[in-house]
Amino acid sequence: MKRDIRTSDAFHEARRLAEEVHRPGENFVSDIADIQVSTDATRILFTGTAVDNLDETGATRICEFDLVEGSVRILTSGPHCDRHARTAPDRTTIAFLSDRDRPADFQVFYLDPGTLNVTPGPKVDGWTEYCEWSPDGRRILVGVAGHGAELSSGQGAHKTSKIADNVPDWMPDVIGQPTDEMRRSAWIVDVATGELSCVSGAENVWEATWCGNDRLAIVCSREPGEGAWYAAGLSTIDLTTSIIAPVYQPTSQIGLPRASPSGRYLAFIEAICSDRGYVAGDLRLCDLHDGTLRTLQTSQVDTSYIEWRSDKDLLIAGHRGLETVVCSVDTGNGAVKELWQSTEVTTAEIHATVLGLEEPDDFAFVRETFLDRPCIATVRDGTLHVPPPESGPTDVCAGAVAIRWHAPDGLEIEGWLLKPHGQAPYATILEVHGGPVLHWRPFWLGRWATALMLLRRGYAVFLPNPRGSSGRGQAFVAHVVGDVGGADTMDFLSGIDHLVKAGIADGSRLGVTGLSYGGFMTCWLTTQDSRFGAAISVGPATNHVSHHLLGNIPQFDSLFLQDHYTNLSGSYYSRSPLLQAHHSTTPTMLVCGALDRCTPPEEALQFHYALLENNVTSVVVRYPQEGHGVHAMPAAIDFAARSVMWFETHIPARNPFTTISNGSTR
Repeated sequence: MKRDIRTSDAFHEARRLAEEVHRPGENFVSDIADIQVSTDATRILFTGTAVDNLDETGATRICEFDLVEGSVRILTSGPHCDRHARTAPDRTTIAFLSDRDRPADFQVFYLDPGTLNVTPGPKVDGWTEYCEWSPDGRRILVGVAGHGAELSSGQGAHKTSKIADNVPDWMPDVIGQPTDEMRRSAWIVDVATGELSCVSGAENVWEATWCGNDRLAIVCSREPGEGAWYAAGLSTIDLTTSIIAPVYQPTSQIGLPRASPSGRYLAFIEAICSDRGYVAGDLRLCDLHDGTLRTLQTSQVDTSYIEWRSDKDLLIAGHRGLETVVCSVDTGNGAVKELWQSTEVTTAEIHATVLGLEEPDDFAFVRETFLDRPCIATVRDGTLHVPPPESGPTDVCAGAVAIRWHAPDGLEIEGWLLKPHGQAPYATILEVHGGPVLHWRPFWLGRWATALMLLRRGYAVFLPNPRGSSGRGQAFVAHVVGDVGGADTMDFLSGIDHLVKAGIADGSRLGVTGLSYGGFMTCWLTTQDSRFGAAISVGPATNHVSHHLLGNIPQFDSLFLQDHYTNLSGSYYSRSPLLQAHHSTTPTMLVCGALDRCTPPEEALQFHYALLENNVTSVVVRYPQEGHGVHAMPAAIDFAARSVMWFETHIPARNPFTTISNGSTR
């Protein structure tokens, strides 16, 4: 495989798709995230993606959606990225984060919603991850990450280097114990004076939120390393006494603490988790007055979003199987009312974020489907209202079909099949999601150029949610704990068997791919079964021992393998694809980011050399500026093109659509 493929047809096609999705240079908002109430109930703030040039990473802007007119207005102009807008309680000021002064150095800025004038807030030594106004609007909570802190796997899992080191290039890196530059902390800004003070002491703060005007709730650990998150607990900080008091130490992981308007009650989510930043599971409620803790019923929804509507009423959202569900929960009597659910429609953010409107059961969310571009929709009186859709390059998909089958042990497994135009059986690509505690849902295919290009060529794309996936409760997740690469292996293979038996998939033209856990499972499947004609493994862990010792989340291996690498007959060895590589015959492309701290590039390289040693076709594609996964342009364009070229070379689809000059198909 050549290093430079920019003259290839596949690269040109991937670039055309990116142009159709993002419409560079048109000041077009191509994606939507992080919705919040604006200065009145008829408008919604959000972070919008606006791409000026496909040769650079897309910028984000603070935008406003008018619920009455259905129009979008861009409020900020950068440069670089503006995000995370939060409106003051008196609606006169919007605080937001921006790296306009120095790339990746996010700081607090203030936006006047009337004049759109922007003024800087106080600067912190580090970069700001989030901010939140106190209920009385006099102070702002600021979450600060040191310049040596690491991003989560979903953010790319690389270190945020200190912006101004002022040291020569020859100076060595020194790796020792965790340093203060890796630490995350909670700070308070006095809005009137601009005074800035750190309030979290020695605690490493992963998340924080206000509990009234004089107390914070924090998800925290003593150590700052990324892996310490897996054992983080819940505490409070009394801002008048500076006392940090433990509230709850979970047996699994917690996230999204949210306090009631009075500050007395604290809701949060507890679940078995594989990735910081994605917590979906049981809804817990703590009375901070007496310390009592209970689990709230959620109509079998794995909760991933919480919003208080009053001191006893919660608006929650999450997933139940293949459904996205929004409910209200009465914390007093435990009553649950389902407000909306859909299998075909979901929210743009994986957290199933919604936003309560003026009426108790009304809400807004970023709506998307496999075929529809994200837009801000509302549900009022149980009825979904959607603005006219923007066009997007998804006509190559003949539809998305929910699939269910039984694994050999009888457990029912669910997933999705994206069908191309044309007649079955199709050459089929199995795409394994990350995690393992994650799940496939109806996300917009415009973000996924590889899938669109494969569908255009006549490939079907199979998206299974094996045991360990979220959306089906903690017992379903627990199946994979201590058994990664065990029964979940058969969930995938039995799904393929089901599609072949149904005449949907062509058993002689099968491919497999995935990122992170999906990258691990891609390598693992090729060592366990010879049916795959091609594989693309992205950001894999292939050797659990080296992953444990080189990666930034050793606690992940301890949790999901339930073992220790000193046990030479244990799962660190028996479930490592590297040690089974001699069983593989599948041509494999391994993709990694040189900056990846979650699954370091050495994981891909080891498996590559093991395949070569066993005379199996293999290639490593290492992106020098990427971390966990390939996200930034133009690398993402290159990755999509290479992926399609790899599958076409080794398992070409029969009767592919002909691509004509304008990028459409016939």
